[in-house]
Amino acid sequence: MTAPLHTRFRLHPSPVGEVLIVTSDEGIVSLHPLRAPLEDELERLSRVLRSIPDHADDDAVASVAAEQLDEYFAGERQEFDVPLDWRLVRGFTRAALEAVREIPYGETAGYGEVAATAGSPRAARAVGTACATTPFSIVVPVHRVVRADGSIGEYGGHPEDKAFLLDLERAASE
Repeated sequence: MTAPLHTRFRLHPSPVGEVLIVTSDEGIVSLHPLRAPLEDELERLSRVLRSIPDHADDDAVASVAAEQLDEYFAGERQEFDVPLDWRLVRGFTRAALEAVREIPYGETAGYGEVAATAGSPRAARAVGTACATTPFSIVVPVHRVVRADGSIGEYGGHPEDKAFLLDLERAASE
């Protein structure tokens, strides 16, 4: 029998709103701007993780993630090197998100390009689904994935956040 999963969470302020950071003993399970009431999001995560995250501002991994987020938003960090716990990601979605991590800071790639990098050149729509459902926003830069025509797309219904992140990276790259 496996030991029960122990998860923790904290909120961290950012220019795109409060970021919810959820960790396990293996790393970050979920990191994204909070778009729903905290209680609703924690309830959703508790169901899929079968673990109720405890509030913990002193969690070491979350602290490193928060520090790296601050550096990123200050234009001082181009890559994140926090451990990720991939338990909420399966199959091609993981391959797609790993391919997204290859997109250089300040650049973009189309869904089809990411699909090809992930080993399935005809899976552009599946890349879109992977980006839309990723548990790792910002630290896995799904905001760098754009439509074939170069338009930025929706970004979870918040294209203004995607534009902000792309503009931030372009300005810091110059």
